[in-house]
Amino acid sequence: MNTLSYRTESVSKEQAEHKWYVIDAENQVVGRLSSHIAAVLRGKTKPSFTPHADTGDYVIVINADKARFTGKKWDQKEYKDYSHWPGGQKITGATALWEKDPRRIIERAVKGMLPKTKLGRQVYKRLFVYAGTEHPHIAQQPETIKI
Repeated sequence: MNTLSYRTESVSKEQAEHKWYVIDAENQVVGRLSSHIAAVLRGKTKPSFTPHADTGDYVIVINADKARFTGKKWDQKEYKDYSHWPGGQKITGATALWEKDPRRIIERAVKGMLPKTKLGRQVYKRLFVYAGTEHPHIAQQPETIKI
């Protein structure tokens, strides 16, 4: 007889099941959307979440060009990059980054919410962001998530 029926089992990356999800970013606030995407990528929405293993799911974001900011973020938000050379700091405004590639806004927001480790880099590879409504991952039969 097993007396420890309440034992928590840790899931390894081989045992984890990765599902595919589609999220529509139309009229969604970037920060709230990104935090939900990061939780799904990490696997925190599953009962089998294991902090040290890659147990998350694949996420496809469509309509990234129709996401929005609140307040004055379009004018005041800045994205900083640094090349590690003297004078290599570049500051880009939100509108300039949006005009260049609207997918990068959501990608950067989600990447900033993931761990800064090997696990975080591995989890980030399962994010696919598209500006329009079409995506090439139809063969995976993704489920739709409403936020």
